[in-house]
Amino acid sequence: MSSSEPSGSVAPAEFRAALGRFASGITIMSTLQDGVAHAMTANAFTSVSLDPPLVLVCVDKGVRMHAAVLECGYWAVSVLAGDQRPIADRFARSGRDLYTQFDGIGTTPGPKTGCPVVQGALSWLECRTWATYDGGDHTIVVGEVLSLGVPESNGYGALIYYAGDYRELPND
Repeated sequence: MSSSEPSGSVAPAEFRAALGRFASGITIMSTLQDGVAHAMTANAFTSVSLDPPLVLVCVDKGVRMHAAVLECGYWAVSVLAGDQRPIADRFARSGRDLYTQFDGIGTTPGPKTGCPVVQGALSWLECRTWATYDGGDHTIVVGEVLSLGVPESNGYGALIYYAGDYRELPND
C-alpha cells in the first residue's frame, strides 16, 4: 500500500461522533424465539425498495436478539412516537430480563407473524427476512414487508436520535 492511499482506519469515538450528526428515527425491532418475545432499540433502520417492499435493520452480532431474529425469520418494527422515550431506553439496555422486558408496555401481536408491535407507535411493519449480509460487528437484515399499520396520530411527533441524545421532532 502506498502512503498516498487512505488506510481506512478511523477512531471509533470519532466515527460515532460523526454519525451522531445524522438524525435518525427510533424503532423497536421485535421477534419471537421459541415463543419468547425478544426486542431491541434500533436507529439503523431504513427503506430499501418499493417493489417489492423491503426494509433493513442492522443487528449487533453480540446481542441475544441476533440469534433470535436469524432463527425466527420474522420480525416487526415499531416506529416510536416522541412520548415513547422510556420504551427506547428500556430496549437499548443490555442484560434486561428476557421474560419481564415487556412488562408495563402495551403491545399487540402482529397479524401475520405474532411478533410484538408497540401500541402508540407512529407506524409498524411486519417482515419476513429476505436476505442477510455481513456488516462487520453487525448483520444487515433485509426484510420483505408482509403487513403494516399507520394508526391515528396520538398528537406526538417522532422520537429521533441526534448528537448523542433522544429528541422529539414536533408534529406540526
